[in-house]
Amino acid sequence: MTNCSSLEELFNQIVEVVLVEFSDIVVDAQLRFTSSGSVERLRVFLKDESFLDVWLSASGKYSYHWEHRHVRGLMHRHDNAPHSKWNAVKTFPKHFHDGNEDNVKESNIPDDPVSATNYFLNFVRAFLNKRAKEQRKAVLEKSFGIDHDKIKPFSEKDRGEDRN
Repeated sequence: MTNCSSLEELFNQIVEVVLVEFSDIVVDAQLRFTSSGSVERLRVFLKDESFLDVWLSASGKYSYHWEHRHVRGLMHRHDNAPHSKWNAVKTFPKHFHDGNEDNVKESNIPDDPVSATNYFLNFVRAFLNKRAKEQRKAVLEKSFGIDHDKIKPFSEKDRGEDRN
């Protein structure tokens, strides 16, 4: 699965990448442990109040799950659970839940867990940036109406004064 000697070392490597490379969208990242003390998953808290869970196993199973149903009614997840329901997906058992549990597509997420986390967080970042741009556009349209593209800066002529 990786060159790291343990799953916990791998998770710690991922935490470092998450906190350094995605500080524009990430608030915090915390390892979650089982009752026996072994690392179970990584939870990444995002600035929009959603969160992402990274679950990895020593056998190579994984799930990269972005939970934002409580924010906007959506969820996105890459995983490789071999559900027979998705065996027609070209990349089976790898698959991508796009927006909800039943909208499943091919998954091209990298096999390396660090690269996969980076890939998925880049998807999250692009999604959030697109939403922010759409929200800014809606505010401008509400504030300026349909004339917002016609607004031009004032010129000296517009001042109504002769400055010669």
